[in-house]
Parts: sequence; structure tokens; C-alpha cells
Amino acid sequence: MSDYEQIKTEIDDDGIMVLTLCRPEAMNAFTGRMMHEIIDALDKADSDDAVRAVIMTGDGDRAFCAGADLSQGDKTFDYAERTDGGKKSDVISEDGGVDWSSEDIRDGGGMVTLRIYESIKPVIGAINGAAVGIGVTMQLPMDVRIASDNARFGFVFARRGIVPEACSSWFLPRIVGISQALQWCYSGEVFDAEEALRGGLVKEIVPQAELMTRAKEVALQMTQMSSPVSVAMTRQMLWRMMGADHPMEAHKVDSKAIFGRGRQSDAKEGVMSFLEKRAPEFADKPSSDLPDFYPWWDERKFS
Repeated sequence: MSDYEQIKTEIDDDGIMVLTLCRPEAMNAFTGRMMHEIIDALDKADSDDAVRAVIMTGDGDRAFCAGADLSQGDKTFDYAERTDGGKKSDVISEDGGVDWSSEDIRDGGGMVTLRIYESIKPVIGAINGAAVGIGVTMQLPMDVRIASDNARFGFVFARRGIVPEACSSWFLPRIVGISQALQWCYSGEVFDAEEALRGGLVKEIVPQAELMTRAKEVALQMTQMSSPVSVAMTRQMLWRMMGADHPMEAHKVDSKAIFGRGRQSDAKEGVMSFLEKRAPEFADKPSSDLPDFYPWWDERKFS
């Protein structure tokens, strides 16, 4: 359905978009182009009311994403020296100083995870093989992660002489706890799906052949009988309240959301369909019917 080069997207009859990382010859390794294509696909998913949820997976049966493309060798993470460094080389002055406030030093993985975080559609990870580096950190803002039985994970940054990226220092401790997060990041070890399950990184493990079927089942379970606008609001309310410093912040948003949604047609349909013992037919659309106080959070800028 698109002209992407390093991903592909398909929307099925149930409104589930499958976004596939598509560089199988390189184990779906992450590149700058892939970053821009993922962001664009998520923009399209959010603006398309036919899309109810997004499943992200990798092409083939070897890898979800084997991390950053290492084809630049020892310059892989030295963007000012890379042949494709682009604007990132402009942040270094002639005397070697760095403009640390420049947008041009932003981490591409972080731009992807922030876009997933901002999604108004549920995002499910169907982890079909190796997932290391950005291949695992991009999963963290997904709502559910389901692993195939051959999946492997690794926060390998310390073994590459760098540090965790893609906002993982915010997401990972919130998902698995600080002790588990530090253990995985300090060691840089690659671990199997069973350890990922024990550590709380993934929700369940299924045979490789059943992975996409199960991911679609979960996507439908999460969305089929629910108001798309309520799902969009709920996703942002729960994720953003993880950083709130007092429950009063949640009370403020909850109150506005309940008041605003209560005046819209979905609330009436939700009650009447329950009383009449029938499936609901929600009419409100995320593209046009989010309450007018949305988005309620402060604008965030890189500086």
C-alpha cells in the first residue's frame, strides 16, 4: 500500500495495520531511512480512522531488528565522521566544540520511540527473532510485546562502547524495574525469550508459526468492542501519567476526559448497547472527535 523502501505496511479488513521492518538481507538492521519511514507510517496510521491498531514485526524468520546498521565500521556511532553524517557533522565547530543544544545531534532511535509513544493507536510488537540494540529499545513504548520462541534480546550498548538510547533510560526501568534494567544494560548479554518473559519485557511467548495470528488476536481483543476515541485517550492518559509526580495530575486529566467524553455520542452508545445487550456501534473518530482539551501536556522541545 506504500512506496517505502525499508518497511512495508498492510491494513487488513479488521483495521489492523501490520508494519514490517523490511531489510531481511541485513536482519532488518536500522537505518536513517527506516527511521523516517516508520515515523511516516505511524503518522498515516494515526490519521486513518480505518486503522484500529498497529502491529510491528520484522521480515523473515531470523530477526525483528538486529540493531543499528554497522556498515560504517568504526564510524558507526561517530556521526560527524561518517560518510552519511549529514547535518550531524555541522554541530562541531572548527575548534572541536560541540553545540549540545542542536537538534541535529538527536538520536534517531529516540525519534522513533517518541513517535510510538505519541501514537493514538495501540501498538503491538510481534518479535520474530533477534532484537538487539535499537531492535529492542524501539519495542519499549509498544503496549504489548509478544515474542516468538526463537526471539533473542540484547541491550548490547556497553559492549559496543556506547550507552542505551531511544529513550530506554526512561522506558526500561518503568517496564521491568531498575534492578533488571541495570543488569541487562551493564552486561550487554543477549538473552532468550524465556528470560525476557521472566523479566517482564514480553507478555507471552508463542511458536514462530503462530506469532502473527496471536498478535492479531491481541489487537482485536484490545480494540474490537472499544471506542476508538476512548482507546486513543486511554493510551495517552496511562503512558503520560507514568511520569506524573502526584495522583492529582491524573485526577485533573481523568476529570476532563470523563466530562468531555460524557457529552459525546460514544458514551451514550456505550451505555445503551450494554443495556440493550448488543454490540456497540461507536461513531466518534480519533481524527476529528478528540475532546478540545487534547493534547493537554506541555509542548516538549529538544534543547
